[in-house]
Amino acid sequence: MSDRISIAHALSYNQTMSFDSTCRRLAEQFPQDIAHWLLGKPIQSTLLKPTELSLEPIRADNLILLEGEEDILHVEWQTDPTQVMPVRLADYRLRIHRKAPDKTIHQVVIYLRKTDSDLVQQNYFEIAGMYAEYEVIRIWEVPAPELMQSPGLLPFAVLGKTDNPERTLREAVRLMKQIENPEQQHEVLGAAYFLGGLKLERDLIGKIIRRDIMRESVTYQAVLEEGREEGREEGWQAGRQEGRQEGRQEGWQAGRQEGRQEGRQEGERSLILRQLHRRLGSIPDRTLDRIQTLTLPQLELLGDALLDFSAIADLTTWLETHAD
Repeated sequence: MSDRISIAHALSYNQTMSFDSTCRRLAEQFPQDIAHWLLGKPIQSTLLKPTELSLEPIRADNLILLEGEEDILHVEWQTDPTQVMPVRLADYRLRIHRKAPDKTIHQVVIYLRKTDSDLVQQNYFEIAGMYAEYEVIRIWEVPAPELMQSPGLLPFAVLGKTDNPERTLREAVRLMKQIENPEQQHEVLGAAYFLGGLKLERDLIGKIIRRDIMRESVTYQAVLEEGREEGREEGWQAGRQEGRQEGRQEGWQAGRQEGRQEGRQEGERSLILRQLHRRLGSIPDRTLDRIQTLTLPQLELLGDALLDFSAIADLTTWLETHAD
C-alpha cells in the first residue's frame, strides 16, 4: 500500500485520532513551549502518565499532563466538541487532586476545528453540590502571530486567526526550517502537514511542505502506520464480504491470495482479536483460549457477528452458542 493511500486512511477513516495524537506528541516534545503559552510563565515540568491517576483504563490519545513543583497542567486537544467534555474534565480534576492535593491544577481544552457549536463555549461542569471550571481555547480566535513565538506552537499557526491561511503556513514553515535541531525541525513540519488539513487543501499543503522532509518525522510515521492499520482492517472486511471485487488494497489482497490456506485462518484470527480488543477492551484469558480453537468457518461467522457486540457478555454468549 502506498504512502499516499495510507495517509488518506489515517486522515479520513481515523481523522480525529490523528489530529489529537499529533497535538499530544507536540506537547510531549515541546512541553515548555506549551506550558509557557497556556500558563504565561515557564515551569520546569515532567510528563505525568495518565495511568498514574487511576487503575481504571482511561482514554489518553488526546491529553497531556505536565507536572511542576507547584502546578499540574492538564491539556485536552479536541478536533470537534463533545457533550462529555465537562464531565471528563471534572473526573480528571478529582483524580489529579487525589494524586497531588497540594498542587494548583490548571485545565485547558483546546478546540482545533472552527465551529459555531455552543459546546465550544462551555467552560464549566455543574451538578447539584459540585462546580468546576476550566479554560477553553478556540484556536481560530488566537492571533496567528502569537502562535509563532515558540517552535512547539508553529504547527498551530495556520489554525489561528489570520486573513490568509496559506501565507501564514508559508511563514510558519519558513520559521520551522530555521530550527537547528534536525529532529525537532522534522517533527514540527510533520505536525504542520497534518494540522494544516483542518483549514487548507491537502494538495496545497503538499506544495508548501515537501513529503521527503516529513518522512523523517516520528509524527508522520506514526500517522502513516495508523493509516496502514486501518487500511488493512477495512480492506480485510471488504475482501471477506465482497469476494473478488477490486479494491481495499492490502487487506483484500491478503484474503484473496491466501484463500483457504492455513495462513488465512491465522490471519483472520489475528484481525478478529484486534477488533474485539478495540470494541470490548480487555478480554479474559479463558475467552481468548476458546477463540484460538475456532475453525476458519467459525472465525468468519465471528467476524460478522462481532460488529454487533457491545460487551464481553455478547462474545461469551456467541462462543457458547457457536463454538463446540
